[in-house]
Parts: sequence; structure tokens; C-alpha cells
Amino acid sequence: MMRILMTTDTVSGVWTYSMELCEALRPYGVTISLASMGGALSLEQRQQIGQLPHVTLYESTYKLCWMVDAGKDVHQAGEWLLSLERKLRPDIIHLNDLAHGALDWHSPVVLVGHSCVMSWWEAVRKRPAPATEWQQYRKSVRASLRAADRVVAPSTAMMDALIRHYGAIAVPSVIFHGRDFPALLPSPEAKIPFMEPVALSAGRLWDEAKNIGSLAAVAADLSWKVQVAGIHSAGGTAANIGGLHNLGPLDQKAMADRLLRASIYVAPARYEPFGMGILEAARAGCALVLGDIASLREIWGDAAEYVDPNDPQAMRDTLEALIEDPTRLSRMMERSWRRAQRYSASRMAAGYMHIYQALNRASQHVPRVLPRNIHISPVLSSGAVS
Repeated sequence: MMRILMTTDTVSGVWTYSMELCEALRPYGVTISLASMGGALSLEQRQQIGQLPHVTLYESTYKLCWMVDAGKDVHQAGEWLLSLERKLRPDIIHLNDLAHGALDWHSPVVLVGHSCVMSWWEAVRKRPAPATEWQQYRKSVRASLRAADRVVAPSTAMMDALIRHYGAIAVPSVIFHGRDFPALLPSPEAKIPFMEPVALSAGRLWDEAKNIGSLAAVAADLSWKVQVAGIHSAGGTAANIGGLHNLGPLDQKAMADRLLRASIYVAPARYEPFGMGILEAARAGCALVLGDIASLREIWGDAAEYVDPNDPQAMRDTLEALIEDPTRLSRMMERSWRRAQRYSASRMAAGYMHIYQALNRASQHVPRVLPRNIHISPVLSSGAVS
């Protein structure tokens, strides 16, 4: 039985990914020690963990490396994670954060680069991240990536970004995320009895990367209602939702219902290394209108309509063209549904198990050592990016 020590965080899509992966690894007979950071678990998150008998939760509220003034927390989290390794003696360390790859691990390390500050700034702000604030972050992430035995990204576009910003990666791997929620429709036609003339979006309205604010700017001009689900404020400051119909945060059951009823899903992202919410919508048979960025083109191909994230008028025109052409809308719904079947949780888990097993076999013969000339230091940051 393979033992895995895996990190996760409670404040981003990494949690959703972790839950899907843990569940999909269950048939392989693994046991998983899940170390959480970022903040306290919600009730729904605790319920999800409770449904995974092969997963043991180890909780913390240490800040993540991209959070404000995270340096001390990142260092303490590293000490905590090493203590867990000494106690649990796992076969594999699976890190879902960029800060801790260069710790003095004894077991092989798989590090997943879900996103990063440098590529976020490049995509969203169209300029490099301020060196005075993020220089130490960059150095520490580079050391972390160099020290890991295997680095994984959820798209080739994200892997390219990691290499561009932090240097060559010895053994890069791309494993697309997988999602088994909501239940895959048996066919696109099964959606017809539930469909409403509604376009749906989801996410944080204040998040520049998600770019839902640009949809809010044109929603009132569309002939269909546009709904948005998710958190609509940051730090107590509410975002301007314009002509969007505010659904607020939804649990999984309510979200599945909204996706089934929506005809179009809109995600005009400026930055999205994969996009679990988009996959959920495609599984529910929604036509997709997405930001025209490399990662989403890679993942969805001809199964989506693409718009310039910085051109709200083009977004309005693309949405209205789908609304006015039922034949085209039906065709795009079928394409997204078919494409979604590539991205199952079981396929994702098989990719990770292949890596785990290869590293575990190799570690039986060659003890793990850190690459030379790596300077391990806590990540220090003074800005926040999600």
C-alpha cells in the first residue's frame, strides 16, 4: 500500500483538484495524509473529507506563499511538513504549492505548479511582477522547482510559463486536471427539458484574472439573462456586478442545478491555467464562451467560442450570435460535452500513479539528495495574488 503525503489549500481551486484526485486514487489502495494550509476548512470541505476514508486530514492555517506577509508562515509550514514526513514516513510527497519543494525531504517529491505570481502578473497586469516585492518569491520558487523530483503542470501553457519565469525543469510533465462533478449527462439532448435562456458565469467578481467584471459591463445589453455564482467581494468591498443576476455562493448541489439549466457558460479569463469551473459547465452540456488565452485554447480546441478578454464588445457580439442561432448553439453544446469526457478524474489519477510508482521504484535503489547549490530560504512576499 502506497502512502502519500499531499498538501492542499482551502482558499483556491487547489482544494477542488485535491478532492477529485484523492477520490480517484482510492481504487489504487493508497492512503493519503492531506496537509491543509491557507485558512480554516469550511463545513462543506469538512464534509468532503469525511467521505474519503483513505484520507487523514492534518490541518493548519499557515499563509500561502502568494499571500501578504507570508514569509514567517511559509517557513513554519515547512517545519510542520517535515515533521509530518518524519512521523508518517510516506512513500511520496505530493506538493500542491510552490514554496516547499526544496525542503530536506527524504521521500521523492512531486510538485504541481497550478499557477504562479509571475505568470499571473504577466497575463493580468501585462507587466512583470514588481521585483522589490517578489524577488525572494521568485528565487524560492526557482529553488523549489529545481529540487523536486518531478514537476507537473495542468496544461502545457502553464508548464511553459514555469520554465519561462523560473528556468529549465529537468523532468516536466503535463497532467490535465480531471473532474467528475457534476454527473456527466448521458447525451447533450438530455439537457433539453431543463434548458433556460440563461448564460451563466462563476467566480470572484473582484478577481482581475477571472475578468467577470467585463461580462458585467455588457450583461444588460444581452437579450438573455446573465447569472453569476460565487463570492462577490474581497475584504468587505463588494464588486460592481452591473447587469448580472447575483446568485451568491452555491454549494455543489445548487451549482449542478444551475449548470444543467444554463445554455451558455461564460469565462472571459485573462489567466486560467486550467479552469475546473469550465469543465463542470461542459460536463453539464453548456456551450462555452472563453477568454482567448493559450491554456484555454489548448484544453478546449474547437469546443468553445473565444473572445479577447479585453474587448467586452466582442464578448457581447459572440454571446448574442450564439443566442440568435439555435443550430450553432446546439452544435457548441455538443462539442463541449464531448470534449469534457477527455478530462476525467480517473484519467488524471492514472497519470499521477504512473509518476508515483516510477519515483517509488527509483527511490528503492538511489537515495534522494538535494541538487547542489540550492539555497533554501523562506518565501517573503508583500503582495497578494490568487
